[in-house]
Amino acid sequence: MGLPALEFSDCYLDSPQFRERLKSHELELDKTNKFIKELIKDGKALVQALKSLSTAKRKFADSLNEFKFQCIGDAETDDEICIAKSLQEFATVLQNLEDERTRMIENANDVLITPLERFRKEQISAAKEARKKYDKETEKYCAVLEKHLSLSAKKKESHLHEADNQVDNVRQHFYEVSLEYVFKVQEVQERKMFDFVEPLLAFLQGLFTYYHHGYELAKDFNHFKTDLTISIQNTRNRFESTRSEVESLMRKMKENPHEHKSVSQHTMEGYLFVQEKRSFVSTWVKYYCTYHREPKRVTMVLFDPKSGGKTGEEDSFTLKSCTRRKTDSIEKRFCFDVEALDRTGVITMQALSEEDRRLWMEAMDGREPVYNLNRDNQAEGLAQLDVIGFNVMKKFIHAVETRGIDDQGLYRIVGVSSRVQKLLGLAMDPKTCADVELENSEWEIKTITSAIKHYLRVLPGPLMTYQYQRSFIKAAKLDNQEARVTEVHALVHRLPEKNRQMLELLMKHLATVASHHHQNLMTIANLGVVFGPTLLRPQEETVAAIMDIKFQNIVVEILIEHHEKIFRDVPASAGGPTSLQPNQSRRRSTDSKAPSCSERPLTLFHTPTHSQKGEKRNSAEPPPPVPSSANCNSSSNSSSSGGSGQSQGRTPRHSLTSNDGEPDTRAIRPSSLWKSSLLISCDGCAERRETRRETKHIDRRAAESEESWQQTNQRDVPQPHLPTLPLLAHVLRPVQSGADVLRLQRLLPRQHCGQEGSSPLRLQGRA
Repeated sequence: MGLPALEFSDCYLDSPQFRERLKSHELELDKTNKFIKELIKDGKALVQALKSLSTAKRKFADSLNEFKFQCIGDAETDDEICIAKSLQEFATVLQNLEDERTRMIENANDVLITPLERFRKEQISAAKEARKKYDKETEKYCAVLEKHLSLSAKKKESHLHEADNQVDNVRQHFYEVSLEYVFKVQEVQERKMFDFVEPLLAFLQGLFTYYHHGYELAKDFNHFKTDLTISIQNTRNRFESTRSEVESLMRKMKENPHEHKSVSQHTMEGYLFVQEKRSFVSTWVKYYCTYHREPKRVTMVLFDPKSGGKTGEEDSFTLKSCTRRKTDSIEKRFCFDVEALDRTGVITMQALSEEDRRLWMEAMDGREPVYNLNRDNQAEGLAQLDVIGFNVMKKFIHAVETRGIDDQGLYRIVGVSSRVQKLLGLAMDPKTCADVELENSEWEIKTITSAIKHYLRVLPGPLMTYQYQRSFIKAAKLDNQEARVTEVHALVHRLPEKNRQMLELLMKHLATVASHHHQNLMTIANLGVVFGPTLLRPQEETVAAIMDIKFQNIVVEILIEHHEKIFRDVPASAGGPTSLQPNQSRRRSTDSKAPSCSERPLTLFHTPTHSQKGEKRNSAEPPPPVPSSANCNSSSNSSSSGGSGQSQGRTPRHSLTSNDGEPDTRAIRPSSLWKSSLLISCDGCAERRETRRETKHIDRRAAESEESWQQTNQRDVPQPHLPTLPLLAHVLRPVQSGADVLRLQRLLPRQHCGQEGSSPLRLQGRA
């Protein structure tokens, strides 16, 4: 587990937990300082004592092997892991070189001793000085506060007002010193990752040139040396960006500490002085108190920063009531009484100020105050993931790829802010977007690239959304590279469609930029540093979020390097639930499926009307109308809607001969299933009798068709292959009064459909 992050907001609370976290950082700095001293001592012995070179090298190697880096955060990046294990690698190299002694080590003092000594004196010593100043201010503030709180309320108002101002000034100065000390401690912890390791790397590189017998070992070490150099450079780059972010956050905290206060799990927390009554005298003891509204639970921890930060036992009780103490009833100011359900008596507490007492009172009496409203500092509403946004991005990307793909420092060099704002404003305005000519020299490449980054920053939310930000960070923290890619792949396909489309557009472009890194010097790692904080910006600006920037960069590197796989292929987990629906619908359609095409001798043809052919069909009674269809699709639609379309003429149901141009000589075996597929609509008993007569007639014609089909087969007439065809439409409309239509619609392959209303549909069989 690494060192915990030190939040600037905790400087104002000055809680016991904050002091414990700060103490762990101080112990780590002391440990580092002690280790550097030993390392420098061993290095000097190595330079001066050539005769005892083997012993000194072994001790030096052992020292390296025993030291372990502690990084801020709960996980380490690949670069930090590489840097952390570098000391063990160095120790292994030194142990292997023990038998290959050399007579001299040149420039060891310049490349090893001096940088480490400078780091220890300039960085660690500065942190120690800040620590002394912080401890001094802590004691001063506590003393002034106790003296101030001991003032009697009977003093003159002017005297009390002057005392309040003095305490406020001391408190403000204490907060500033605390913020600066926390900033310095975290800065040294981050700087040692490269200022400490880089001299060691240079020292080893110098040694290799003087070891003739160590040539092969140096050759084997070269690969790790390259990775370590890249890791150090990446860590340095991340440090520069992280340092500026932390400085900005510290300035914001100085200007308005309440607005940037971190979200707490407690309804109210802070220091309170509790009156403890003894035999003849009462004392006021300082406690750090927390209050939860839901269970009405008050927790008190005895803690005094002046006494070395020792934490007492925790005491808690359930709140019953809270009453403000009248000014004339007690000598102390800012007092209030609380009663507990699980203990007797009244507990008198003293807040640090009138405002502090008001907040405690509001929290404890059940009212709902507003705590730490999260505010998004981004300018929302300027950019949206709409058609204009996509067109603007495509236009910008095209200009970059055609004009400045080989420009050095692409996306790293920023444009003039006013020009960037003007370009983005013109491009996003529907009235002026068409007039923006990016091919002109008026718009520099750095202005266009800055406009792309600014567009992504001013979206209402980050492109990869607040919802999945922590999931992407966790994916980057996985140990296995393949597992990282798989998890990022799955998360990308959970993003909203527009976000994923814009992300795909951007990643393809960045991959193109990275492919020209020999000219523009923008590798995938460099692009990750530029776009990581933009695409995965946190919802709350804290030190812990800033420390996660390195993992944001890793996510962007994965997206760029594997963009084809991530955006082209759907992950296996993404299609699981949805893939069941087509199968279910397919099974349902199979259950209700009509007989196959080989079992259907009836076919639906378009035939001319009686008026067009001028022929009179042989029929015993007037035939019912059948619907016409303009095309295959409309035929299916009309059948599903209840057969709304009616034919212009009538066709006998018992006629099985065709008048439709060229006859189709394909043999189709008749079956009794075509009778069962008929849906008969009739009105009255007379129509039912008529239908039964027609059904018998159809059965007779079916038997004749069966016999004709068998005779055709006996003559060895080649039978065409008829694939199984879908049933386009069942017989329409259930039995209803007034309906006199008998319909049967089926469609064979390559059957042409006439124009809508041009001809009725005729039911035919093939003998």
